[in-house]
Amino acid sequence: MIKRIKKHFLIYFFAVGALVSLAAADNYFEISKNLEIFADIYKTLDLYYVDEINPNELIRTGIDAMLASLDPYTNFYSEAELENYRFQTTGKYGGIGAIIRQKGDYIAIIEPYENSPALKAGLQAGDLIIEINGEPTRHMKVEDASKLLKGNPGTTVELLVRREGFLQDQLIKVEREEIKIENVPFYGMINDSIGYIKFTQFTRDAGKNVSKAYQALKAEHNLKGLVLDLRGNPGGLLNEAVNVCNIFIPKNKLVVSTKGKVSDWNRDFKTLNQPLDTEIPLTVLISSGSASASEIVSGTLQDYDRAVIVGQTSFGKGLVQNTHELSYKTILKLTTAKYYIPSGRCIQAIDYSHKDKEGHANKLPDSLRSAFKTEHGRVVYDGAGIYPDVEVPQPKLSNISISLLSKDLIFDYATKFHLEHDSIPSPESFEISDGIFKDFIAFLQDKEYHYQTRSEELIDKLELQLEKENYIKAVQPSLKALRDELAKDKENDLIKFSDEIRRLLKEEIVARYYSQSGVIRSSFRDDPIIIKAVEVIANKELYKSILLPSN
Repeated sequence: MIKRIKKHFLIYFFAVGALVSLAAADNYFEISKNLEIFADIYKTLDLYYVDEINPNELIRTGIDAMLASLDPYTNFYSEAELENYRFQTTGKYGGIGAIIRQKGDYIAIIEPYENSPALKAGLQAGDLIIEINGEPTRHMKVEDASKLLKGNPGTTVELLVRREGFLQDQLIKVEREEIKIENVPFYGMINDSIGYIKFTQFTRDAGKNVSKAYQALKAEHNLKGLVLDLRGNPGGLLNEAVNVCNIFIPKNKLVVSTKGKVSDWNRDFKTLNQPLDTEIPLTVLISSGSASASEIVSGTLQDYDRAVIVGQTSFGKGLVQNTHELSYKTILKLTTAKYYIPSGRCIQAIDYSHKDKEGHANKLPDSLRSAFKTEHGRVVYDGAGIYPDVEVPQPKLSNISISLLSKDLIFDYATKFHLEHDSIPSPESFEISDGIFKDFIAFLQDKEYHYQTRSEELIDKLELQLEKENYIKAVQPSLKALRDELAKDKENDLIKFSDEIRRLLKEEIVARYYSQSGVIRSSFRDDPIIIKAVEVIANKELYKSILLPSN
């Protein structure tokens, strides 16, 4: 392997040398010079470094460091990593179909997908995987376990599973299938007249699937409004963003333009087909996790005043990536352009071309953001993602809820509840009763969920400062009394934040019986962003006024 790499280096640098001899530009000389230095460093390490070096690892480290100096979206994929890359664009892989993560010393099933091989084989949320095909998983990394669980459809994987309530571990055989992560995992009606489509990624056929979901809602219900949920959608294929926009805006309308260094690659992407509906009141939900293609869709619909955008400011990714095939079945995905939505704005939030002394890229300051106008004349801005027309802050969890979640106590209680109850009412009607909540509090009696409040953090900082200034003796009793009072108040946090904790419990328990589609159905009653979106659609005057410029 090392000899082959040396040979390729010699051939490559001979070619580069010839190129430099022909080219007059200083840039080519700099490229040749630095590549030659890089090769000399590698050859010197290979000859003299005290230990044996792995050429693949060393060169890969150099490649990754080089690309990391550009932006987070320019990446190299080796032949072994192509499967993961294809999954990003197709949403398909061969495996058992379950979300897993580290839990204690082992790998745990967090959620089997609906109709997945894992679910068919009887795997449940909360199961601990002790062995995979006889290989112990104790202290195994999640990515290593994932590789073992994946494989060609039709092959079998054997799992030794430990389940609460069972005295012995169980050996469960799961036949792998092609797993397709649906880009539209759920659609349904929020109420009698307003529909809802959950849209999670812009993989292949995303536009077709959103279209099918909309047509089904239209055909089966008295549809008067639609909520398109793009919260947390990280984006994906650019053409699918155009296809989704085409459902709601006319044919031959500009959706996005790409502009980069190579002017021949600059393109305008327009809608190609007749739309399904250009009139139905539409709200689009976004969050800080909505990026790239999600921002093309929400931004384009905003620029044409076709939808009211509800939620929080989006991520701010206005960079376009293309892939180039390299030698040895490797791929380079690199940023080639920026995209601009119909108003002319680019919503890229971070300027990776200018970094500070520490190598950090910074967000575009508000003072440098430019104003643009929507079709109706509303003012919108570039450089910071898509700003919602109706802002609804994401509710912040209390410290006690964060502690209960991070220590898996809500997850573990849901596992216990599921073992003790064969069924629950529908997601729309199930609630955490006082009896269930009391049982949860009893469950916590012998559990540790210590957490530090912001007030306690400030007292600790104050104490350190008082010690530095030699005032600590005078105020020590007062600090102790203050801490004691806070401790007493913390004991009541389970009651003080009971509504929030009940909501988290409900979500986890509903997922055990109805999967994520049930969680979504359950959220219609208490998700503040969905509630606001419905309110906007239901109030025709409010909806129209939002889409008109302010005087």
